[in-house]
Formats: sequence, C-alpha cells, structure tokens
Amino acid sequence: MDIGVRLQKTVNLYMENGVAARYSSPQLMYDKLYFGFTYFTSRLGTAWGTNAIKQDNILLSASYYIRKDKIIRPFAGVNVGYFHASYEYKIFRDLDNQSVMLSPEFGINIDAPVPFKANVSFGYNLITGNGVNGAGTLYPLYVQTTLLWRVLRK
Repeated sequence: MDIGVRLQKTVNLYMENGVAARYSSPQLMYDKLYFGFTYFTSRLGTAWGTNAIKQDNILLSASYYIRKDKIIRPFAGVNVGYFHASYEYKIFRDLDNQSVMLSPEFGINIDAPVPFKANVSFGYNLITGNGVNGAGTLYPLYVQTTLLWRVLRK
C-alpha cells in the first residue's frame, strides 16, 4: 500500500493537486498490478485564491508495472472516474459541468530502496467536451507526478 500526493497539469489549462493511494495484492501479481484511488482538484491548484473554475476529479485505476525489483519501472494503466466543475454563477447553469472520465496513462515509476516513490506519467482523457456538448474544462492531455510513501509491505 502506497499513499501520497498527486500533482497534475492539464495541458493548456489548470494545475490540479490532491491525494492518491494504490495497492498491490500479494495474491494477485504482487508488485506488478496496482489498483488505485485518486482525488485531485483545482481548488488545491490553479483555483486556490483565484476565480478559476473549481473542478473535482475522482479516479479509480488499474496499472501494470514491469521490471520488478528495479529502480526505474515503466507502467501502463487505465483510469475511470468522475469529473465535476463548479461554474458558481447561475448564468452558466445550462452548461455541462460533469462527465464520466476514461483515460489511458503511461509513465515511469521511480522505486528507490527508501520508502518513497515517484510516479511520472502522461494520460489522455478519451471523454472531453467543448462546453456545449460535454464539460468544457475537461481537456484531453495531462501530465502528472505522484509522490508516494510506502505504508504497508508484504
């Protein structure tokens, strides 16, 4: 079990930050297949103290890591989740402000001998919008870094 913080930048839009947890079961491809939960929001990023749109994201993920017991481990995964934007003003109430999320993600994990890990990746939201059809602030391409602390080990 690893827990930590996620720092995400949507290309050409917001910085969003939050928390992440992931787990690998000793009974199911231990240390290769990870399941995760992530919550990140612009409230802890670009929207902090500004009038930027407040948006919240919840993701469930499954990722496959190769090169077990190596420091640098490439991975591929898929995320599914929920996106919600708070436009705050009644004038925008007719705009789509929520969406299901689906994104493949590819990156590397740096797994040093200490209990810290760093995960760097890019992903592509397959479901986006233009403000009329779909949420207008759910952009396709993002990059992220997750800093994790190993709290449980087999």
